[in-house]
Amino acid sequence: MTLAKICGLTTPETLDAALAGGAAFVGAVVFPKSPRHIDPLHAATLFERARNRAKIVAVTVDADDALLTEIALILKPDLIQLHGAETPARAEQIRTLTGAGIIKSLPIRAHEDFAEAEVWEPFADHLMFDARPPEGSDLPGGVGARFDWTLLAGRAFRHPWFVAGGLSPDNVAQAVRVSGAPMVDVSSGVESAPGVKDPALIAAFLKAARSA
Repeated sequence: MTLAKICGLTTPETLDAALAGGAAFVGAVVFPKSPRHIDPLHAATLFERARNRAKIVAVTVDADDALLTEIALILKPDLIQLHGAETPARAEQIRTLTGAGIIKSLPIRAHEDFAEAEVWEPFADHLMFDARPPEGSDLPGGVGARFDWTLLAGRAFRHPWFVAGGLSPDNVAQAVRVSGAPMVDVSSGVESAPGVKDPALIAAFLKAARSA
């Protein structure tokens, strides 16, 4: 069965839809530039209902120690997703500082981009292969861009990994078939507007991912 992560949740209704649909991971984006940004205190209040039902993921972009400490103490995530220019050495610092596992998002456009995966495998609990954002975008993800999933076909990694970028209820099954991904991640593909999650789209995505 394909495991799914619903990212960028900000309301009880959408988090409940994710949990009811069987999401294995639920994500809180702690990054002020994102339309899905949620501060750690608000996230802690909202995501407490998900504890022990799904893995709670705090999504960060080149966060400093002060923010990471706040996230760790208040939100207490199971995993921290690194979505910026973090290095493996920084990931080790973050793991020690927070006690959380690490998801590292890697932007993919061509075969050569997978060299980064080899570098990161010893340092991440999960890798996430996402599309490179369009030129000029000030967001590292969540923009609905996708990449050629055949680039992942036949590849093996030491830990379960995610495919992300431009997924939706309509194409997630195809993405899994083509890429062989054991896990999928969605954000903008289950929204009615930037940052506005739709419970019906979340349910449809999870149903499609389950049957993939």
